[in-house]
Amino acid sequence: MSTAIWIVIVVIALLLGAVGGFFLARRYMENYLKNNPPINEDMLRTMMLQMGQKPSQKKLHQMMTAMQSQAKK
Repeated sequence: MSTAIWIVIVVIALLLGAVGGFFLARRYMENYLKNNPPINEDMLRTMMLQMGQKPSQKKLHQMMTAMQSQAKK
């Protein structure tokens, strides 16, 4: 085979690897963030207590629901 054909094969392989790697990394990060959200109710409760508010369970649930709906958009 000539050198030009090998160069084309290598370039195509690099492009396919880069595109495949991007989509695999993206799917991994989406699943990771879905299973391990960046903020949870305990963190929210701690933040509210530090701000001088007494958080009720209803208020915490409302805030978590609002944050999750924003994350889906």
